[in-house]
Amino acid sequence: AGGGHIERKGHQASSPERLCHTVQKRNRILRDMKHYSRAIVITGGAGFIGSHVVRLFVNKYPDYHIINIDKLTYAGNLANLDDIKDKPNYTFLKADICDFETILQTLRRYDVDGIIHLAAESHVDRSIKDPFTFARTNVMGTLSMLQAAKIFWESQKEQWKMSRVNADGDEVCTECRFYHISTDEVYGALELTDPQGIETPFSTKASSAHHHTYGQEFFTEETKYQPHSPYSASKASSDHFVRAFHDTYGMPTIVTNCSNNYGPYQFPEKLIPLFINNIRHRKPLPVYGTGENVRDWLYVEDHARAIDLIFHKGKVADTYNIGGFNEWKNIDIIKVLIATTDRLLGREEGADNDLITFVTDRKGHDMRYAIDSRKLQRELGWEPSLQFEEGIEKTVKWYLEHQDWLDNVTSGDYQKYYEKMYGV
Repeated sequence: AGGGHIERKGHQASSPERLCHTVQKRNRILRDMKHYSRAIVITGGAGFIGSHVVRLFVNKYPDYHIINIDKLTYAGNLANLDDIKDKPNYTFLKADICDFETILQTLRRYDVDGIIHLAAESHVDRSIKDPFTFARTNVMGTLSMLQAAKIFWESQKEQWKMSRVNADGDEVCTECRFYHISTDEVYGALELTDPQGIETPFSTKASSAHHHTYGQEFFTEETKYQPHSPYSASKASSDHFVRAFHDTYGMPTIVTNCSNNYGPYQFPEKLIPLFINNIRHRKPLPVYGTGENVRDWLYVEDHARAIDLIFHKGKVADTYNIGGFNEWKNIDIIKVLIATTDRLLGREEGADNDLITFVTDRKGHDMRYAIDSRKLQRELGWEPSLQFEEGIEKTVKWYLEHQDWLDNVTSGDYQKYYEKMYGV
């Protein structure tokens, strides 16, 4: 198709010649896309996790047409995908998932047979201040995607299946699939019954060298929903809508619930990139409460691998937990970040421990999350590939080597660029 391309909703050509060129290019793309074996929409593909999933699919499946739909809010950044932006099987569309007509038109235009739905507002602190935005994007946006997919896929010659002609001229039929990515926060919180840490009942080769757990219970796929924040409530609602579309209409859906992710390209409002940046610049490290809250951590590329596997081999209407088999107290992970960053910056050991600043705890702050993802390990053979210490080393190095990316994001320069480019 002559290279990846960007569609700008409402964009006007400045001349008849430019308009003609645009139409010719679009017609060529529409003609060539018919020879792709699949057309997959990935929502939120300019964000943190989404950009890793887009990159994986574009590079791993050159016979797939990958359509990245992203609204480019503050956390969406096309610089995350500079390395694949010109790939022939990649298309970017700036659009709001709540814009039902645009979504439906896109599914029809590209004969989309798969949707990997990552687009979401995800920062708990922001949800506490502005729950309406979270309800709109996470609930109504998901409903918009579901309804558009339902209308388009039900209209096919064979319901929930997509027929297309491959490069050899043969007609192939693909089963449609709507894959919804969610969070472990929908389950609520677990008790911190063993604050000193005890031996975990399960682990993998990727578990931390100091792997232990802080309680007897874990989130499983059967754990009942008990969300405690506007963010987790909005995600729980979207999960229910996805399952309802399967139970009511027969839509082939899958839901996964994942633990905390970390790695390159994460917007620096989240703990790990925020603290790496603050340590580098000798700024305070604000720690909620006493820092005893426990989270399970997963390297983002391992999550992308899990998404790939589940999209292709997961059981329709099933749920899979995706976890890192790595529980860490916030205060302990902060100390690891300080030690790693100081070492890589050539500073004296412990030089930045004085930056730790305890602040008033977050409202409704869940004490402990811990995922049991043995079902995914048992049924599909997935497990994390990196020990936490390895992942943190790679992550800190990446942020220290990409200070220009961090500066661009934190200064808001990239938002000004998008305002100029897209008039938002």
